[in-house]
Amino acid sequence: MEKILEVKNLSVSFKTFFGEVEAVRDISFNVGKSETVAIVGESGCGKSVTANSIMQLLPMPPAFFKNGEIIFDGNNLLKKSDKEMQAIRGNEISMVFQDPMTSLNPTMKIGKQIVEGLVKHRKLSKEEARKKAIEMLNLVAVPQPEKRINQYPHEFSGGMRQRVMIALAMVSAPKLLIADEPTTALDVTVQAQILELMREIQQKLDMSIILITHDLGIVADMSDRVIVMYAGQIVEEGTTEEIFKNTKHPYTKKLLASVPRLDMSREEPLHSIEGTPPDLYIPPKGCSFYDRCDYALKVCKNHIPEFDNHSGTHQSRCWLNHPMAKVAEGSEA
Repeated sequence: MEKILEVKNLSVSFKTFFGEVEAVRDISFNVGKSETVAIVGESGCGKSVTANSIMQLLPMPPAFFKNGEIIFDGNNLLKKSDKEMQAIRGNEISMVFQDPMTSLNPTMKIGKQIVEGLVKHRKLSKEEARKKAIEMLNLVAVPQPEKRINQYPHEFSGGMRQRVMIALAMVSAPKLLIADEPTTALDVTVQAQILELMREIQQKLDMSIILITHDLGIVADMSDRVIVMYAGQIVEEGTTEEIFKNTKHPYTKKLLASVPRLDMSREEPLHSIEGTPPDLYIPPKGCSFYDRCDYALKVCKNHIPEFDNHSGTHQSRCWLNHPMAKVAEGSEA
């Protein structure tokens, strides 16, 4: 598959009063053309920092890149100037943020917010851009787009604001869409509509999607491949079927076990992952999941294994299934 994005050995930290926080630690992954890749994990695992690194939206300082490359269409985005990134953001790469009320400008009409991107990136006249904006609002199923284009964000419901955000992100037909928790705070019916909408537009525009979410139901429905992150690192990666049916990493297993099932009885308790993630001011030497893992070995405490390839598309970073586990465990005895 042709790769549209390659993230290579990316490490991102934040300078704080207490010291350096290593938010993302040496991650590598790629996204193919027209592919949907989901990045999952609990809050604070580095999902949004990764997304904002691709878009170059992190405040610098306190954030800084310690290492790595982000290759998009053959160019390293980390070497781009802010002016060069302005030509890429909203044009070749777009982002749907998790809170449309704070992402949309409350002082500007919806139409103006969509039109200004078309005028800047596509060099359309204001009248042509307005027609295109109405077409896009119609495409995302906003009723009476000719009327609603003149309304402000507060005049829209949460679901409609999210539709507007999708229209805004997709109006320039980007090659890559980053959707950061695109259905947060929406009811289940609206969630389903938004996801179906994204799928339809992806097919029409031949677009790639990075889907950032903690909702594994959405992942199962939308994604082609899944990347599981924990404490700023990738711990497992594979096709959606491999992650759900042939889970290897204990953290991924616990994530899946935490999802409520339709066949659960009222007496059966909801499963949760006991403990808390490690402090990334001082990241652990070994496996970050060591203190919360039911299968931890001695070697896990001080040593992180290389990725173990289970197939051409499936890999995990865990001593439990690693071919060198016995040798490494023996050295710890």
